[in-house]
Amino acid sequence: MSVGVVMLVHTAFWRAEQVARHWANAGCPVVIHVDRKVPARAYRDFAASLADVEHVTFSKRYRCEWGTWGIVAASQAASEVMLSEFPDVRHVYLASGSCLPLRPVEELVDYLAARPRTDFIESATTVDVPWTVGGLDEERFTLHFPFSWRQHRFLFDKFVQVQRSIGLKRRIPNGLKPHMGSQWWCLTRQTLSAILQDPDRATYDRYFKRVWIPDESYYQTLARLYSRDMESRSLTLSKFDFQGKPHIFYDDHLQLLRRSDCFVARKIWPHADLLYRAFLTDKAGAMSRTEPNPGKIDRIFAKAVDRRTRGRPGLYMHSRFPNENWENGVTAGPYSVFQGFTELFEDFEPWLARTTGTRVHGHLFGPEEAQFADGEKVVQGGISDSAAIRDADPWSFLTSLLWNTRGERQCFQFGPLDTQENVVWPMAKDPNAQISVVSGAWAVPLFQSNLDFATIRRAAAKLQKIEAEALDAYRSPYAKARIKIWTMAEFIEAPMEPLQSVIDEIGIRSGRRLAEVPKMQDLTGFGQFLQNLKNQGMHPYLMGDFPVEGRELGQRPQARKPYLVR
Repeated sequence: MSVGVVMLVHTAFWRAEQVARHWANAGCPVVIHVDRKVPARAYRDFAASLADVEHVTFSKRYRCEWGTWGIVAASQAASEVMLSEFPDVRHVYLASGSCLPLRPVEELVDYLAARPRTDFIESATTVDVPWTVGGLDEERFTLHFPFSWRQHRFLFDKFVQVQRSIGLKRRIPNGLKPHMGSQWWCLTRQTLSAILQDPDRATYDRYFKRVWIPDESYYQTLARLYSRDMESRSLTLSKFDFQGKPHIFYDDHLQLLRRSDCFVARKIWPHADLLYRAFLTDKAGAMSRTEPNPGKIDRIFAKAVDRRTRGRPGLYMHSRFPNENWENGVTAGPYSVFQGFTELFEDFEPWLARTTGTRVHGHLFGPEEAQFADGEKVVQGGISDSAAIRDADPWSFLTSLLWNTRGERQCFQFGPLDTQENVVWPMAKDPNAQISVVSGAWAVPLFQSNLDFATIRRAAAKLQKIEAEALDAYRSPYAKARIKIWTMAEFIEAPMEPLQSVIDEIGIRSGRRLAEVPKMQDLTGFGQFLQNLKNQGMHPYLMGDFPVEGRELGQRPQARKPYLVR
């Protein structure tokens, strides 16, 4: 015998029995520690199921809870049994009940036999550890942690805060330089016995009992005192996500695990029948004899972490709605917003669709309904034109529309009559948005209406205030959208240049000069209309400077077709 296996088990006992038999049948003695939280009857049944297996024994039970001393005490007790009852063991391999051998045990035995003095344990100083999650690096060794992080989170955080505020620090025992690493190690008999029989063990144990997550630092630190030949790596494949939680391997990870060339992997889903069948019974399908190389699959896990933390641009999961500014692109692709154009031109939407070949909607955030292109009531993704459904979360409505129509440029109209909350600011901060504004154009429908002038004045004051707030967002230093703003007066004085710039920025078709423009509304008398609003006490400043008398804006002398390019 050359390799002994210490197993820490707390659940899925039928799988732990299966793996323990696999180790023992290959000639490796197994010492099992069962969590003391496991009911006595379940423990007795588990022990009885392995009574017929030679070289399988059990150790004293301790209560094991994540981040506490119990896990270290359990591994100590099981290791002491291993060293005392199996004198032929030269390496002790620490595993859990959810660990699964990926290669024939004989290969592991031969691999360790060729390296009789080598300890395999991940051990790095806190300065060199990039994987700690939770904000505690050096402090886990200098503060007291009498409370469980999982069971008493409030007390844990408060006690850390108190110690920081009063400057309380623990003294690290002489000769120790704290190291950290994976808790799954494989130590030589010499190194492990030196740790367990150290004259100062009581001092070290007393210190590490109040260290946070001691199973990731106890052996990693003490092995540095005694190991003659240490390789700072684990022979067990274990991957963690960005929150520090272990990845769980399922049946569809079979080929991925085979590519790793590792001896053991955790954490295996207990119901992954294909994995257990393939690796415990199919020697022909086992991997070739080669050096373990988990780096071969690191790229895949890195992509998985990136996908989980950043997602895909414009895609939001209901289960994990991201915090603001955590998104990997708030929308799925570029889109165009036109404010004031459909009020100023009679046929702007069909003209824009013909000119650019894009899908042009009306007012998607209109007060009565979402005006989809071609009068559709439901568009891709089952998105309804219902204003009530849309206004439950207006921004999600837009992001859903852009996601479900990705690959096709979306254009829509916007204005002060539309829903503003949770729309204006997100659009202004969205780099995918192209926003073109003719400020004050909302006054054209009021000008053409036959309402009482007092009603018009109140409506104009309200709409101007709403648009002014939107313009503040568009001009904010936080705005990342491509935004162009014209006053109505400067736009209609020479509309060809602004229209050309808008079309060029969409960039769907070749950049030829415009030969056709939409028909502008008749603005005869509009200057006097604005003056009447001023006379009534309302100051319409967003439209720019309109003359009250003389040639009407929008008309050019001696030019029957002022917008044609010849």
